[in-house]
Amino acid sequence: MATPGAGDPLHANSGKAPVAQRIDPTREKLTPEQLQFMRQVQLAQWQKSLPQRRTRNIVTGLGIGALVLAIYGYTFYSVSQERFLDELEDEAKAARARALARASGP
Repeated sequence: MATPGAGDPLHANSGKAPVAQRIDPTREKLTPEQLQFMRQVQLAQWQKSLPQRRTRNIVTGLGIGALVLAIYGYTFYSVSQERFLDELEDEAKAARARALARASGP
């Protein structure tokens, strides 16, 4: 009988597939071949997830850009709608003129 983890597709006693164990390469002495294999696997995993990550980054960037443009556009729109301040200034000028006329009047 083969030892567990030595290529057995299933553990004989549990019926489950073997799971890779997490190791710390700084604590355990690994051969250069094992380190090279780990690097190859990490690179393959990174390349496998790269298109999905790139798509997510593009969508996120476009979403943030659209939000910035919307805020910028709304700011310009609301500033162009601030005519009531001009009306208030006109009313204030008229009120000052009336007050000055009363003060210097009869």
